Amino acid sequence: MAGESKVTTDHETIQKWAEARGGKPATVKQTEHGDGAGVLRIDFPGYSGKGSLEEITWDEFFAKLDEKHLAFLYQDTTSSGEESRFFKLVSRDTAEHIDEEKSHSHKAEAKASHKSDEKTPKAEEKARSHKAPAHKSDEKTHSPKSDEQTSKTHKTDEKEKAQK
Repeated sequence: MAGESKVTTDHETIQKWAEARGGKPATVKQTEHGDGAGVLRIDFPGYSGKGSLEEITWDEFFAKLDEKHLAFLYQDTTSSGEESRFFKLVSRDTAEHIDEEKSHSHKAEAKASHKSDEKTPKAEEKARSHKAPAHKSDEKTHSPKSDEQTSKTHKTDEKEKAQK
């Protein structure tokens, strides 16, 4: 679905997503500590990270991601259907909470869909109960009076035939 956010900790998924958009793993220069990477970013060409970001390897990026128990929140496409570069690094606890909310939301949608499916037969049953049964309409056209008239007509026809 367009504009839908996803969450992952899968290294391959993250790397493929970033590289498909020209992104490279990076760290914010002023946040580095000794040999370790600082605040993680993905640097996309043509964006404002030129002077403040330093490119790192994917191995360094994923080591820091795992060490800090981070998850990758991202979108494949924007709500208008265009390729999205939106991502955010969030705690894995937050990621689990997001997944739970999505799960509850999908279950609620499925339940609502199921309930609307259940209403359809009931609505049909209700509609049927408001319709006049076919035999009642037949009774109106073939009432006892009309049967009586038909009988009289036949008797009259028989008398006329007998007289001839």
